[in-house]
Amino acid sequence: MTLLHHGAEGSASAPALLLGPSLGTSYALWDRVAPELSVAHRVIRWDLPGHGGSPADLIEAGATVGDLAALVLALADSLGVERFAYAGVSLGGAVGLHLAVHHPERLSSLAVICSSAHFNGSTPWEERAALVRREGLAGLAGSADARWFTPGFTVERLVRDHRAADPEAYAACCDALAAFDLRAKLADISVPTLLIAGREDPATPPAHLREIADAVPGASLVEIPGASHLAPAERPEAVLTALRAHFDGGARRGMEVRRQVLGDAHVDRAQSRQTPFTARFQDFISRYAWGEIWTDPTLSRRERSMITLTALVAHGHYEELAMHVRAARRNGLTPEEIGAVLLQTAVYCGVPAANSAFATAQRVLAEEDDTATP
Repeated sequence: MTLLHHGAEGSASAPALLLGPSLGTSYALWDRVAPELSVAHRVIRWDLPGHGGSPADLIEAGATVGDLAALVLALADSLGVERFAYAGVSLGGAVGLHLAVHHPERLSSLAVICSSAHFNGSTPWEERAALVRREGLAGLAGSADARWFTPGFTVERLVRDHRAADPEAYAACCDALAAFDLRAKLADISVPTLLIAGREDPATPPAHLREIADAVPGASLVEIPGASHLAPAERPEAVLTALRAHFDGGARRGMEVRRQVLGDAHVDRAQSRQTPFTARFQDFISRYAWGEIWTDPTLSRRERSMITLTALVAHGHYEELAMHVRAARRNGLTPEEIGAVLLQTAVYCGVPAANSAFATAQRVLAEEDDTATP
């Protein structure tokens, strides 16, 4: 059986994550996201028929999104993947919705990016299919930047892939979009679902993703500023952060522990200050420091607090020390025990360091006493 062209990254023993592309693109759409996701997942990217490396004859005129979903399942079967997480953009997102409705036993979780449960009716897609069959893809490729990205941004590789796609296969994908409407079935979706919208997306604006989020039980919605239709290419850091939080149990568990130890107010402040530049670092903290180290049962949280206080004193990180004195109190240490830890640091880290540490801790403990006083 001829399969969709695909690429795989990450450990073969890791949980599988399939990534679906948008109409007119290849799996290069995921170039700046997939390598990072492959740290924790077996990432499998696939090309639409007639796009990238996939044969055009995998699809025919009058095709449906269900036909594309069947090709994705055949690919997963060939790779020995029984159950998988799935994320898709636009047409690729529609494939994910179809899988969630008709094959929920195959999905562990779903992310739908810059997509819709319907694509503004059949007429625009029927007209586009007729245009492409008549004139080819050169004209559409010439206007790809305006449809895909915010002004001034482009990804030349994706525009070239658009121009190189097979016109008949592209038109058949348009047929699939023309016939697609899952609005009446959205409430049947039971897998954990994330919707990601680009705030500047003219093709599937945030209202389309909000419609899905409102209908799918328990679904969540993330809107990405400065992103148009191909958000993984234009805002990869923001998309990566959202996908990791959704797919990676360690990140969710880490965020829970981080809040338990440091408090909601501190974590909320850190999250509110997050920018695209710092997003990966914040994600790293949640996944690794809090999702793996602080959750390791070998040491208790009390013991971890004592070790952390010592390390912060040793390196002179007194702002962090203040935060972790508060955390130590949440983890059950008394002021006397905190003082004993700092006294120990005087012997092994030096008296001046301990002197500064005692001053910091005394200020924090006094503030806590003031807060606790009625």
